[in-house]
Amino acid sequence: MTQTDIEVKYGEREISEGKLITFPNPRVGRRYNISITLPEFTCKCPFSGYPDFATIYVNYVPDEKVVELKAIKLYINSYRDRYISHEESANQILDDIVAACDPLEINVKADFTPRGNVHTVVEVSHTK
Repeated sequence: MTQTDIEVKYGEREISEGKLITFPNPRVGRRYNISITLPEFTCKCPFSGYPDFATIYVNYVPDEKVVELKAIKLYINSYRDRYISHEESANQILDDIVAACDPLEINVKADFTPRGNVHTVVEVSHTK
């Protein structure tokens, strides 16, 4: 095995940091909706260890801050090796985005790919 084989790749390093970076809302005072679709969400079932796949939909009305898109992509990818339930993942994503940018309103929908003949959709919301 070479040093390159055990070295942490730059993408893995960025994903492991998984910070939600924000920037100032360019139109504070104007109500508008930001819709983000993240179709490659993965995590692991905390009971079986099997992988779970979902599309995450984030819709929010910003207040003073907006979440940077590359940052949310890396943040979502940080769930890849996390053992977490469908319900907890949707709630944690909501909590983390609220903590980062304190939107006026936000809805997070986690639409999980069916596994074992079960299809789960978890929706959580927050209003300031």
